[in-house]
Amino acid sequence: MPLTGARKWLNEVIFGTDTPAGKYFDVVLISTILVSVGLVLLASVESWWVRYGEIFFTLEWFFTGLFTVEYLARIYCARDRRSYVFSFYGVVDFLAILPSYLALIFTGATYLMVIRLLRVLRIFRVLKLVRYLSDANLLVRSLWQARRRILVFYSSVLVICIIFGSIMFIVEGPKHGFTSIPTSIYWTIVTITTVGFGDITPHTPLGQTIASMTMLIGYSIIAVPTGIVTAELAHELGREKQLARCHNCGRAGHDANAEYCKHCGYKLEDFEPVTEE
Repeated sequence: MPLTGARKWLNEVIFGTDTPAGKYFDVVLISTILVSVGLVLLASVESWWVRYGEIFFTLEWFFTGLFTVEYLARIYCARDRRSYVFSFYGVVDFLAILPSYLALIFTGATYLMVIRLLRVLRIFRVLKLVRYLSDANLLVRSLWQARRRILVFYSSVLVICIIFGSIMFIVEGPKHGFTSIPTSIYWTIVTITTVGFGDITPHTPLGQTIASMTMLIGYSIIAVPTGIVTAELAHELGREKQLARCHNCGRAGHDANAEYCKHCGYKLEDFEPVTEE
């Protein structure tokens, strides 16, 4: 059923990005979201909360009420209310106001309001950046296609961590901080990933030798996931070029953003990348 009256006007303002009113509404909304998230971050600083706690509390409920009214207005003027409520942005809009009400029951739930930052993704629509999401989709497809090899890699790393962790537990023992095999595995993971918190360190010459080997293994394998994803990304890029085929000369190999055939100059038609199952 077509929208009329106040619902139509609200829909154009709230959901529209092509009208001046719609653009202004989105810019104000994004600015308000950033301010509200900034307040949550500042409220987590104890010295600021002690001095300005009442102001933070008042402003937080002001923003919560504002976003609640906006969410209800979106439901009211949406062309398909059910589709909006269960859409990505609809769920994010709901989660943006939920923590404030949960805080009435669960202490500390207010800090979950940083979820509101997800609403800033609407800036893609405001600045007409939706076309760049295809690049993000390309990366997601590459990660998905490489999932088995990544799983095999991390399984191998886990086996290495368990073996070295068990050896370090036997060599160093509880007196040097390796109180259990899980604790030793934690040390191995920290060492292989080159994080090195330093809360647990080997003291015996044999333990230090094993630690040196663990570090060298970490440097050897740290680039493996990057190589896997890079290879799959190159494959996806090549496949997209093959999909961009000229209907005039029939030749493929064009870039995804190409408008004209590089061989005959014929205008290319839009194509949708096909994902492999």
